[in-house]
Amino acid sequence: MGALLNLLLIFIVMVLFNVSTSDDLPANFVFGDSLVDVGNNNYLVSFSKANYLPNGIDFGRPTGRFTNGRTIVDIIGQELGMDLTPPYLAPTTVGPVILKGVNYASGGGGILNFTGQVFGGRLNFDAQIDNFANTRQDIIASIGLPAALNLLNRSLFSVSIGSNDFINNYLTPSFSFSERESESPQSFVAKMISKFRLQLTRLFNLGARKVVVANVGPIGCIPSQRDSNIGAGDSCVSFPNQLAQLYNSQLKDLVTELNSNLEGSAFAYADVYQILDDILKNYVALGFVNPTSACCRVAGRYGGLVPCGPTSKVCYDRSKYVFWDPYHPTDAANVIVAKNLLEGGSNYIWPRNIRGLLQT
Repeated sequence: MGALLNLLLIFIVMVLFNVSTSDDLPANFVFGDSLVDVGNNNYLVSFSKANYLPNGIDFGRPTGRFTNGRTIVDIIGQELGMDLTPPYLAPTTVGPVILKGVNYASGGGGILNFTGQVFGGRLNFDAQIDNFANTRQDIIASIGLPAALNLLNRSLFSVSIGSNDFINNYLTPSFSFSERESESPQSFVAKMISKFRLQLTRLFNLGARKVVVANVGPIGCIPSQRDSNIGAGDSCVSFPNQLAQLYNSQLKDLVTELNSNLEGSAFAYADVYQILDDILKNYVALGFVNPTSACCRVAGRYGGLVPCGPTSKVCYDRSKYVFWDPYHPTDAANVIVAKNLLEGGSNYIWPRNIRGLLQT
């Protein structure tokens, strides 16, 4: 009788807090860097911020998103019928709100804790998982352990991190030539993968089951790398892309390993590199005019030398540009990436796309 009463109470609480009992509207938990940050850095003492115009010009207002409109995860959530996932550090991200998901991403954050130190405040992946552990406890306190575990089992977890470990760590001038000589690309990537394995396993142990892990995009093609390596001409810079490809091949192996070793897990490898590479190669057919330069620009041939800010010039038609600023795609490019992650084939997301993942 007591057990039946407990189950009845849990059901009542779930109804009161509007926790869906179907797989149609799972919660959405997001981890990563500035590609998916929706405002966590607004609450940090950091040089990595985007809560000012012209950022958000097509979103309606600047929110801390490092683009003109929505992030990839915003678009995926909307396509799945979810509300926009709020930033963890916002004071309003409490109570019933967290039952629909939370965004922990932070501009400048990386897999390695040292990454992004130049920015000051940022949340590395370890800190983001710590924050999720706090959310998990709050969910348990709200609806009880059985309902909380059920919610997490059905939820979508997205992890988009790693670019800063190259752009704002291994490839920075502060990472001296002598250091780079002593730490080869192979050893640096091995260190990233080793750390990432522990972090993703910890996320699984905290209840994450359906986890999309994005790889590192073609960072040698972003405006900042083009302007920092003018010898490449109009071509993408080869060394950063080689680093990304070296890492990505080992990341795909890691996803395979985790799926094999963690019973009940459903990790998906999101090949953002391939999607963006295809966009850059087929930009005319996709409706873009400029695949190389930042829409929001201050200085540099490609607008890649200075971050987007109030003194920047902004292109008239953002839908014609692949890149919003020196580092980040536009809303238009993010829409294409999101669609391919939701519904694309195994060449873009493996072993199943997000819609398939949510049906497992």
